[in-house]
Amino acid sequence: MFSIDAIQPCKSAFDSNPWPVSPRAKWRSREGVIAGYCLGVENYSARHLSVLEGLEAVRKRPGMYIGSTDGRGLMHCLWEIIDNSVDEALAGYGKRIDVVIHEDGSISVADDGRGVPVDVEPRTGLTGVEVVFTKLHAGGKFGGGSYGASGGLHGVGASVVNALSERLDVEVDRSGHTWAMSFHRGEPGVFDGQGPEAKFTPFSDSSELRKIAKVAKSKSGTRVRYWPDRQIFETGAEFSATELEGRLRQTAFLVPGLGLHVLDEVSGVSHDFQFEGGIQEYVEHLSTDGAVLATRRIQKTSVFKETVPVLDEKTGTMASQEVQRECLVDIALRWGAGYDTKVRSFVNIIATPKGGTHLTGFEQGLLKAFRTAIDASARKLKATGLKIERDDVMAGLTAVVSVSFPEPQFEGQTKETLGTPAIKAIVTNAVMEWADELLSGKIRGTKAEVDLLLDKVVSEAKTRISARSLKDTQRRKNALESSSLPSKLVDCRGNSTLGSELFIVEGDSALGTAKLARDSAFQALLPIRGKILNVQKASLSDMLSNAECAAIIQVLGAGSGRNFDLEAVRYEKIVLMSDADVDGAHIRTLLLTLFFRYMRPLVEAGRVYAAVPPLHRVETTGRNKEVIYTYSQQELTTLLKSLDDQGKSYKQPIQRYKGLGEMDADQLAETTMQPNNRMLRRITAIDAERGERTFELLMGNEVAPRRDFIVGSADDFDREKIDA
Repeated sequence: MFSIDAIQPCKSAFDSNPWPVSPRAKWRSREGVIAGYCLGVENYSARHLSVLEGLEAVRKRPGMYIGSTDGRGLMHCLWEIIDNSVDEALAGYGKRIDVVIHEDGSISVADDGRGVPVDVEPRTGLTGVEVVFTKLHAGGKFGGGSYGASGGLHGVGASVVNALSERLDVEVDRSGHTWAMSFHRGEPGVFDGQGPEAKFTPFSDSSELRKIAKVAKSKSGTRVRYWPDRQIFETGAEFSATELEGRLRQTAFLVPGLGLHVLDEVSGVSHDFQFEGGIQEYVEHLSTDGAVLATRRIQKTSVFKETVPVLDEKTGTMASQEVQRECLVDIALRWGAGYDTKVRSFVNIIATPKGGTHLTGFEQGLLKAFRTAIDASARKLKATGLKIERDDVMAGLTAVVSVSFPEPQFEGQTKETLGTPAIKAIVTNAVMEWADELLSGKIRGTKAEVDLLLDKVVSEAKTRISARSLKDTQRRKNALESSSLPSKLVDCRGNSTLGSELFIVEGDSALGTAKLARDSAFQALLPIRGKILNVQKASLSDMLSNAECAAIIQVLGAGSGRNFDLEAVRYEKIVLMSDADVDGAHIRTLLLTLFFRYMRPLVEAGRVYAAVPPLHRVETTGRNKEVIYTYSQQELTTLLKSLDDQGKSYKQPIQRYKGLGEMDADQLAETTMQPNNRMLRRITAIDAERGERTFELLMGNEVAPRRDFIVGSADDFDREKIDA
């Protein structure tokens, strides 16, 4: 940025005197004058214009080509090289790609494709290798027939990486030889050693593609190793091994049979990825909850017409021409019992994180089909007059949307958003055709699944409407306000959420004791009767109709599922207070399943706790009487041994609490409810995905995996570690 002091007055063609310069002066526009000021230039003319040519433009404005110069831009350069290798695999000429992160900060990508052409390109007089790595908008993916559908479409990927690299080495196995060429910041030449610090000698008259070895004529492939230019990229920008692994795993799913290997020499960790199931297997990998509708596949090929500029070789001019394209739509999707939406979209195997016309078409197709199906069965579903929205259909959906067609139009070089207009209608029609057939019951053996799915979508819509209408009424109310809260709630007197606590108490007997033990200023009580509904197995509508679950959701006042609002929760801490036995542990597990599935932000924020009531009460005798509480059998054994060693006596028998109801109010307050004395266990969700799988294993519909887990873990089971 320029400071105001550096700006010089500029003389107008209409003024005899220069305009005064002042820190408060406003920009003025006059004919022939740039905003009234020139940056140290008396006369602004054509000679002051800069024309960036070739790779110089990339180095001056790298953000235009790779998005940024931080870690994201660094990884984008890597994607450009990997995508070229993937395109070879898509064309049927490659089966393996190896990626290595080297200790010296460089990275290499090797494939067994056809290899970059090594013959001379007639227009430039340069070898194919030099054209690909030094010329912008040069490649074999502009409709020449070398690639049917590809990700590297703009012809700038390899050349941009080369321009932004301190050193780049490329080796090509082709025609019985290994050919090699090196570049320094985009300029071809020769290094006299290893690494970017070696002396570099640029070619003066003509470039040379060196033959460095002989190979079998059947062997082909390309190896690229480059060192990112630290003059371009920000300090601290590094390759992300985790992001790289995720991208390669994703690619392996999208290109069945393609083997991808990644090695991080810094950490010594390596991974191999190869999958045969395609995007259907990818959906199974992404999904973690129980299935409402098993994974389905949509595949359809459609033809569309597109007007594109085509070079006329006779006249040398560009002329508009209508061409016919073929588009392959390939979609895998499943609905789970949860409410999280996971959708991945791709164009020619290239991820489009910001979506585009193909994702818009997918969502519109589903929405139209579900609206039609639900309207047709409105009485059966009790959905008369109910308008389904996009979020209702997308709740619990895991999908991979992939389209392949020649020369797609992306919104920018980073290829994050597809812009080809015709693809929207093609995907919409493909999805509607499939969904109409499924939801109308024309596919045999799917009626039960379809009924569950439609019921889920309707329940999501009703929950959304209910949450919206009750949003303002589900706030903390004081004693003078009317309340729609459950009658069994024993609320606290305070109006502030800060510092307030809700104890979910097991049974009415414990409630009576807890009423006397609590501090009514900030501690509220909600009793539950027995074991609540296992929401991992139950549908959304069953959960909402369950009295205990509905009471908990109503008392918290923040909704459920995707409508859950953490800021609206009426209490700062939610404490689960159940007996210290197996049944108590089961009840806590059922409650945690409810919180994890439908109020996960509450768990992730660390606002759910489990109370730790004592198991034993030891009262010593003699002059210095004291009462000691223990929380496990091992702790009791250690205490009694210590008392015996000290010669202290104690009352027999030792009092053992079977439940919270056996304590009097003073004991419950002292051990479990008073903040100064009690012990609470905070429940967290560090690994939500792993937690989801664990909940599905232990609480889901599949009995066999749970039985195998119980039988296999029986030898290691320790009753004392239930709450450890």
